[in-house]
Amino acid sequence: MKIAIDGPAGSGKSTIAKKLASKLNIEYIDTGAMYRALAYYMNQNNLSLEELKINMETLNIEFKEERTFINGKDISDFIRTNEVSSLASKISKDKDIREKLVDLQRKLADKVSCVMEGRDITSVVLKDAEYKFYLDANSKVRAIRRKNDLKGKDKNISLDKLIEEIEERDLRDKTRENSPLKLTEDSIYIDTSYMDVDEVVDKITSYIGD
Repeated sequence: MKIAIDGPAGSGKSTIAKKLASKLNIEYIDTGAMYRALAYYMNQNNLSLEELKINMETLNIEFKEERTFINGKDISDFIRTNEVSSLASKISKDKDIREKLVDLQRKLADKVSCVMEGRDITSVVLKDAEYKFYLDANSKVRAIRRKNDLKGKDKNISLDKLIEEIEERDLRDKTRENSPLKLTEDSIYIDTSYMDVDEVVDKITSYIGD
């Protein structure tokens, strides 16, 4: 079984997908963490985009017990900063990088029943998924969630600045040439603005149970 979930930053995709996978006892695949891992590696090694693409052949991205590893190093605690998030959004526009990661994502999904979330899962990566969902929320709610997620990282950033950055990222994600974020005709739209995680998970599972 393949469950594909798309949506903009802060719509609750990761938290909801993780809990849904646990409830259904299937694998959770966080595609966003793959781009964040590359962004972190690029930033740490002061690489240009072209240098990153050359280095990708030597990089091994793995997931173990909901932790993200690159070449054996656990980087889970370093890929959720605002700086890494912004850079991940920028490099995700590159065609070569997307093609390599999409290939990896499909191979992972072919091995197991899974919940996979990202921005082009329903439209590109898992177009044949049995269940497709698009999660959304208004920009202010998403900015508040983002501020809470930072947990001390970038603690001085204002809510207004986060709203601005989220709306800029939405525009980039929805207008990029390669695999833009979009609501597909066969996806179920869910506005999570005023729903808690359990309510969203229950709503999704109600469709899966039908």
